[in-house]
Amino acid sequence: MEYSTMDSVSTGESMNIVSLRQANIYQGNSLVLNNVNFEVDKGEFVYLIGKTGTGKSSLLKTLYGDLYLKEGEGNVAGFDLKQLTWKLIPLLRRNLGIVFQDFRLLTDRDVFDNLEFVLKATGWKDKMKMKEHIENILSKVGLKNKGSKMPYEMSGGEQQRVDIARALLNKPALILADEPTGNLDPDTTDEIMQLLFHICRDAQTAFIMATHDYGIIQKYPARVVRIEHGQVKEISAAGV
Repeated sequence: MEYSTMDSVSTGESMNIVSLRQANIYQGNSLVLNNVNFEVDKGEFVYLIGKTGTGKSSLLKTLYGDLYLKEGEGNVAGFDLKQLTWKLIPLLRRNLGIVFQDFRLLTDRDVFDNLEFVLKATGWKDKMKMKEHIENILSKVGLKNKGSKMPYEMSGGEQQRVDIARALLNKPALILADEPTGNLDPDTTDEIMQLLFHICRDAQTAFIMATHDYGIIQKYPARVVRIEHGQVKEISAAGV
């Protein structure tokens, strides 16, 4: 079965969740990406492809405030990247979700406590509301009644679902997924991709997914952006 994202609906208002214009992206003093012009709309799914070392991670890090945007213009979820301070970065990240290839779960606590830790860190106080919210999110990612499981008791696919649940906790406008299927077998990859596309469609959450797996792009077509030679280039899925 092939999946496609829904087209964003034109309302006369800006639908951009991400906007970079004439942006130069640096790692330290080294220019990694030059003259980046890149936009992502609400509810849009975008694949980010390119060889290792071409700048995919640098682009993602710029979007979530880990790298400072020195030159050009940038806006993510209403935050001006040129005006980010250490106080504003946590506020930006409350509007984002990040899904990692290696899950990065806290191994000394169960699934519920992993998610509760994030809610507390982002300002939630009410214990009952946190419990209800976590149970609802776990149900959405197919992990109902799995809150008491420890990460080491779960399969790779289940751990990735917890990672996705964590990214969804604060109803983000944008989710950045860095090789989220890189450590998964083909069947589990299918399950995770179907889940991501359903979230994108149903919650109108934008996704930017870095991947090396062209088979995924062919099976789950969406917009494709390639990074090569310091440039960000729009291509079609059929042209990969």
